[in-house]
Amino acid sequence: MPLRSKRRVHVFDCFSCAIHRMAPICEHCRVQIIGQGVEVEGHWYCGAHCARAEGKAGIVDRV
Repeated sequence: MPLRSKRRVHVFDCFSCAIHRMAPICEHCRVQIIGQGVEVEGHWYCGAHCARAEGKAGIVDRV
């Protein structure tokens, strides 16, 4: 399963290995973000709650 990241090609033999290597980490709770996260000013959070806990304003989770 080849994935591209910043002009590099990574090859993984399973999806969980790709997640472990490539998924961003929430800067508040340190969980790996799989699926949708929240990016605020270049920082990644798993959701609006963690972004607000870090002092970011105006962030809303969408359902």
